[in-house]
Amino acid sequence: MDRQPSIPAATWTQASQPLPRRDVWQAMARGLRCRCPNCGKGKIFRAFLKVADKCSECGQDFSGHRADDLPAYLVIVIVGHIIVPIVLWIETDYAPPVPLQLAIYLPLTLISALLLLQPVKGAVVGLQWAFRMHGFDESRPEGVEEGTIENLNVAK
Repeated sequence: MDRQPSIPAATWTQASQPLPRRDVWQAMARGLRCRCPNCGKGKIFRAFLKVADKCSECGQDFSGHRADDLPAYLVIVIVGHIIVPIVLWIETDYAPPVPLQLAIYLPLTLISALLLLQPVKGAVVGLQWAFRMHGFDESRPEGVEEGTIENLNVAK
């Protein structure tokens, strides 16, 4: 007696027609400028790091984005790759006193990190929009979360 695996009653599958491709680099560039990745005109942020619910120009919904900690990690990597070689170069060639170095490098690191955080977060949201990640997939049925299977019927 062969048992056939049962098919879930309500399974989300991608649309039969492929969705048009979105330009990843353009979306990320618009996000770097803190603009909507869809139209490039509306603002993506309503506060320093608070993403707006939707674009004021085209109405693109941003509520499903999941940037989480990735922008902070990317900023740490970028700032570290800029500041550390400068610190090593100045230390090996000029050897200024440590208090002077701290008085320069700490504020420089903090300011550059704060200046990069918003554009990098915008680029991450633009990347998610371009790849239709998380809440940016308009082909998914309303109310079905990404990565879940609802009403799974298993034959016993």
